[in-house]
Amino acid sequence: MADNNSNNPKNTNEVSDPGRRSFVKNTGIAVGGVAGGALLGGLFSNRSKNNNSTSTATKESVKEKRYEEARMYFTRIADFAILEQAVERIFPEDHNGPGAIELGVPYYIDKQLAGPYGSNVGDYRQGPFIGSKASAADSSLDRGQIFINGLRTMDVESLKRFDTNFVKATEDQQLEIMTDFADDKVEIKGISSKGFFNLLRSTTLEGAYCDPLYGGNRDMKGWKMKEYPGAIASYAHMIEEDKFVKMDQVSLTDYQPK
Repeated sequence: MADNNSNNPKNTNEVSDPGRRSFVKNTGIAVGGVAGGALLGGLFSNRSKNNNSTSTATKESVKEKRYEEARMYFTRIADFAILEQAVERIFPEDHNGPGAIELGVPYYIDKQLAGPYGSNVGDYRQGPFIGSKASAADSSLDRGQIFINGLRTMDVESLKRFDTNFVKATEDQQLEIMTDFADDKVEIKGISSKGFFNLLRSTTLEGAYCDPLYGGNRDMKGWKMKEYPGAIASYAHMIEEDKFVKMDQVSLTDYQPK
């Protein structure tokens, strides 16, 4: 039988620990079948690896020059470095496959914020605004401003709690801060910390599973982890198959004239 549900990537990962399952349910971290083990494992597992793994992944990615990957929105490299660490904690490299950094998620988010999405073009932008308890949709800040405020607040929290910048903190320390963001325990100007975390999480997943045309899901590795075929134009030639058909991944860019 052909895999013809293009909106539901295959997910074979499960959260086995009851403590994690309860936490996911109470904080709304799970996002249906899309989240996968990488997201849950990154946020709630106590792994022994330290930040050296992320640094190594960053150095390895530099070896292959990708000219389409250049910062367009983040003018301060320090802000972009915090973003890299944050998305890698949400979607880390593990036995299932690459993490957010290797998938190009930080550059996907950067490009989104540099365009109409980041400045909320077309959205209703008049008051009243809720203030510090606002979600991303209710804030007086646009999405770009929300990211800048949120990431810099992460750094401030790390300095306050651990006397070190967020990018130099251990994984457990980073996870502690991000968990408090998810639980709305941190004050951010113009938005709730939960609102910022939800926006960060959703854009991380978008970058991991989007069509590579949009700057994330580098080399379609996010799809390959899920055995999701991508932008298949037609399943007509296999619709009558009795067994599951494993397909090669196809991007929208594969349909461009040669």
